[in-house]
Amino acid sequence: MNALSMKHLRYFEALSRIGHFGRAAEACAISQPALSMQIRELEALIGAPLVERAARRVRLTALGEEFASRARDILRRVDQLGDLVRAAGDEPGGILRIGVIPTVAPYLLPGLIQHLTRRWPALDLRPREAVTRTLLTDLTAGRLDLAILALPVSEPALEEVPLIEEEFLLVRPRSDAGRPVPDAARLAEMKLLLLEEGHCFRDQALSFCKIPASRAPRDLMEGSSLSTLVQMVGAGIGVTLIPEMALPIETKSARVAVDRLAAPHPKRVIGMVWRRSNPLGPQLMRIAALLNQSLPAMLPEQNLPHGSPHQP
Repeated sequence: MNALSMKHLRYFEALSRIGHFGRAAEACAISQPALSMQIRELEALIGAPLVERAARRVRLTALGEEFASRARDILRRVDQLGDLVRAAGDEPGGILRIGVIPTVAPYLLPGLIQHLTRRWPALDLRPREAVTRTLLTDLTAGRLDLAILALPVSEPALEEVPLIEEEFLLVRPRSDAGRPVPDAARLAEMKLLLLEEGHCFRDQALSFCKIPASRAPRDLMEGSSLSTLVQMVGAGIGVTLIPEMALPIETKSARVAVDRLAAPHPKRVIGMVWRRSNPLGPQLMRIAALLNQSLPAMLPEQNLPHGSPHQP
C-alpha cells in the first residue's frame, strides 16, 4: 500500500460517485482508458476488486463501498487542510471551486470570472454548472467552495448572501405582440413551456402560476435549456418565462415578443452560498461583497413597460 496516492483516491471517489467510467473520466479531466488504468492499479495495490464492471454502469463491491466511504472522508479532510492554509492568507488565492446554476451561468459567469480575477489575480477559478440540488450536495460534501444560485436555500449549515434581484419576463410568439399580458391564472391555462424537473427556475415559474409542482398540466412542455424554450416559442408552440438576465442572449435571434408581467411581479434573488464551517468564510465574504457591487452592473437594462393583466 506504500504506492497508494491521493490521485488514486480522487479518481476512485469520482467513479464511485458517478457510477460510469466515461463520465467519471470527464469529471476528472482525463481519458477513460487512463481512469480505467488508475482504478486497476488501485485494485492491484489493494489486492482485491473494488468495482464490478458492467456494460452500462459500474457497481461497487462490498469492499468498494467501504473504501469509497473512507476515501471521501480522507479527501474531505485533505481539502479542509488546504482551506485552512489558504485562509491564513490576507487575500483570496489558490483554487476556488464555484458552482453556478444553468439559468445564471451563461449570462453572469464570464463577467463574474473577469471581476474576480482582476481583483485577485492569484485566484484559480474552477467553475462548474449544475442544478441546485447537485450544487448543494457537492457544497455540503466539500467538493465545492461556494455556489451561486437562487435563494433561499434554508440550510442551517450554509451561509447565504443575496447578490442581485431580477424579474421574470414573459416570452410569446411575435404574433402576440401588443396583446394584453396574461396574468398568472391565465398563464396556467396556456401552453406553458418550462425547464425540465430539477431546475429551480421551473419551480419558481410554477409557483407564480400557482401550479403545484406535483401536478403539471397536460399542456406543459419541457426543454433542457432556456435557449430551447425561447426557440420553441418563436416557432409558435407556446409561451415561456425567462429571467431578465437571459433576455439579450436568448431572444437575439428568436421571433418572439417580450413583456413584463403585471403585479405581483415574479422575481428571484440570486445569491452566494457556502458552508459555515469553511475556514475560507472571511475571504468568501469579501468575494460576496465584491460581487454584490459588480453583478448588478452586468444585468442588461430593459425598457419594457409593466403589462396590464389579462382581462378574461
